[in-house]
Amino acid sequence: MWDNGVNIHDVRQIRTRCNVWFGVGAIDSIRDIVLDMVGRDIKSVLVVTGSNSYKSSGAWGRIEPALKAAGITYAVYNEVTPNPTTGQVDTAVLVGRDIKAEAVIGIGGGSALDAGKCVAAMMKYPNHKAAQLASGELEPADALPFLAVNLTHGTGSEVNRFAVITDTDRDFKPVIAADCLYPAWAIDDPALMTSLSQKQTRFVSIDAVNHVVEAATSKAANPLAIMLGAETIRLVAKYLPSALKDPKDLYARYFLAYAAMIAGTAFDNSLLHFTHALEHPLSALKPELSHGLGLSMLLPAVVKAIYPARAEVLSTLLEPIVPGLSADPKDAVRAARGVEKWLAGCGVPEKLADLGFSEKDVKQLTALSFDTPGLSGLLDQAPIPASKLAVEAIYLDSFGIQP
Repeated sequence: MWDNGVNIHDVRQIRTRCNVWFGVGAIDSIRDIVLDMVGRDIKSVLVVTGSNSYKSSGAWGRIEPALKAAGITYAVYNEVTPNPTTGQVDTAVLVGRDIKAEAVIGIGGGSALDAGKCVAAMMKYPNHKAAQLASGELEPADALPFLAVNLTHGTGSEVNRFAVITDTDRDFKPVIAADCLYPAWAIDDPALMTSLSQKQTRFVSIDAVNHVVEAATSKAANPLAIMLGAETIRLVAKYLPSALKDPKDLYARYFLAYAAMIAGTAFDNSLLHFTHALEHPLSALKPELSHGLGLSMLLPAVVKAIYPARAEVLSTLLEPIVPGLSADPKDAVRAARGVEKWLAGCGVPEKLADLGFSEKDVKQLTALSFDTPGLSGLLDQAPIPASKLAVEAIYLDSFGIQP
């Protein structure tokens, strides 16, 4: 296949809606990006990140000297947690305003990048709070220039216009979509991803798989999303075992990062539907739940539900992980159980009950799927009618696929 023999140390610019510096060593492109910032007369930046990985990955060790050399002042907000909150965004905005930040740098996985995007937008709206962004009351049309320094291979946030934050007061975890949230610059350096734990490696890769299963089967699906989806799953199936066996395998990390990036491009084109719409209520109620694990628990049931409507696409898409599927809608259960088996083989066998959910929670979860701002737009893209009964059935099946 084409991926055999690629020079992973060749850093290339990949142009999506933003410019992505991609490849081993791409973090050194920060010098070019900072020069561009200077050319835009940016004198002060806010860094939005988590507590540790921005340093332990080595990213900050390259970024800070570049900022200092260019004479750009900066402040660091490093309190972003998994499933970032509106409160964190508001606090970071205050830090940014204190230094009159003219750009934002997000360093981390999806949580840090999503929080950074929201901060970049909220800096332009001094009379608003992040809860208004989460509720849909504020629909941003402008944001500060944003640099996404990606430290995981899953989210795709570095190439798309979406962000997710949680309003803990209302148990809402909405999807925020706006063209102003596209990063101005992005860095995907697989060498920054080698310190991911095995658990993180699994979860972020499963996130990428979910992105393309949904993007390739949504009502808005286009040929590009389907093509990118098939390649994403092929690459994850091929390289995830290698990354789990040897976390320092840069070749495996390179192609997992590439898979995640093209998956982000796929759903930027064709949107998402059931799995993400139903996962957000799970991690809204249990913020400690990893997004990728939540998706993993839902994916087999979603495949079962939508297979009859998109059998032709899914039989092709899932071939690397469930060989031999046909375009017969009757293969729905076989497809779902095959995905379930593949996930377990990746080390992710968990079901909803394993995370403390019970069937009594299904009514509340279903209500949140419909009531949380932004999620109804995802449900509208599902290839089958997204009724409350259909959503309940997916949640119930996520306690274990039955024959």
